[in-house]
Amino acid sequence: MAKAIFETDSSAFLLQALQWSKGFDTVCLFQSNGFQNQYSKIGNLLAIGAKDTFSANVGSVFTDLEKFKSRYPNTLIPGFLSYDLKNEIEDLQTNHPNPLGFPDAYFFIPQVLIEFQSGSITITSEDPQRTFEEISTSKALDLDYQFKGKIQARMNQETYFDAFNNIQKHIYQGDIYEANLCQEFYAEGTEIDNPEALYLRLNSLSPTPFSSFLKIRDKFVISASPERFLAKRGKTLVSQPIKGTAARGKDPQEDEELRNNLANNPKEIAENVMIVDLVRNDLTRSAIPGTVEVTEKLGIYTFEHVHQMISTVSCQMDEKLSDTQVIRNTFPAGSMTGAPKISAMKLCDRYETSRRGVYSGAIGYFSADGDFDFNVVIRTILFNKTQKYLSFHTGSAITVDANAVYEFAECYTKASAILKALEQKL
Repeated sequence: MAKAIFETDSSAFLLQALQWSKGFDTVCLFQSNGFQNQYSKIGNLLAIGAKDTFSANVGSVFTDLEKFKSRYPNTLIPGFLSYDLKNEIEDLQTNHPNPLGFPDAYFFIPQVLIEFQSGSITITSEDPQRTFEEISTSKALDLDYQFKGKIQARMNQETYFDAFNNIQKHIYQGDIYEANLCQEFYAEGTEIDNPEALYLRLNSLSPTPFSSFLKIRDKFVISASPERFLAKRGKTLVSQPIKGTAARGKDPQEDEELRNNLANNPKEIAENVMIVDLVRNDLTRSAIPGTVEVTEKLGIYTFEHVHQMISTVSCQMDEKLSDTQVIRNTFPAGSMTGAPKISAMKLCDRYETSRRGVYSGAIGYFSADGDFDFNVVIRTILFNKTQKYLSFHTGSAITVDANAVYEFAECYTKASAILKALEQKL
């Protein structure tokens, strides 16, 4: 593989590259939308085509993925891990149907990598000059798209309230402290004629730090995730759980009030603190003893449609462990389960009415220099073109102080950008 830098309008080139990528079975795009901090590494990166792939279901995914990864040192490897891998890690099972048909894990070795900078792009491929010329002579992606289908809620309010009340009973009984109850919104007989354009529309409506688009033949992931699951930076591991959500205000004054209310809301603070403790516990399994620390507590971050409460937990990695062992030790993200983790996952499987699949899992990459970075799959559309099935989930945390009406409404707040992109109302 060779690498070359070309001066060009990177925004226009992205549209041409996305159109060109339609001729390939496998595509992955990461966009950070300008959200940068000390842990940021990739801004905008597009991976096209697959020289080799890893596709697997629950069994020995993490061990097999490490073997696959070890065959390609010094290579960027993008892909995803499904939430259902919890069934491989713990004595759990999921009995809900799987209409989307995604594998439980998928990674690939790209044929072409394009990194986008302001005023230039960097291409890594067998022949970067030829790749640049082919893309430069392609037409730009048409930004129009059509969604045909009708979004339905898998849970109505009564069903959600029943599940909520049952989980809260378990909290009163001392079985758990918190559970993240999720519900599915879905459409059958669905058609999307231009998934890449739908992704760009969602990204413009809801720009987030861990936005991603993934195409695996007839399967598409269209994600506007704001949450980092786990990153490795040198010898440091970093997790940034989100717990605590507030809608944006209609004007600056109301917006600031809602932001302040979130920052001082005892229930939201309790949620965040419980998950931070869970993440600290998860990281101890991969850390040099005594190095786990909370480096930011209860930070309030503002996105297009919501304010979020985010904390940062870090540690120094035990170098005797492989990357996939480290991920396995913390998977799935505690912000999507509850605490204690195993008990909460069991109860979520019992009271939820759908399979989460890729939702609540992680999308990201292993980088060429030995680092990695994975998001939490939330605010994400999953679409199987052959099955004509579209799905997205939202969830909220149930604690002893939670209110069913508020939590049900929060699920719809989190769905707002996706519904707007699909031009649907519920």
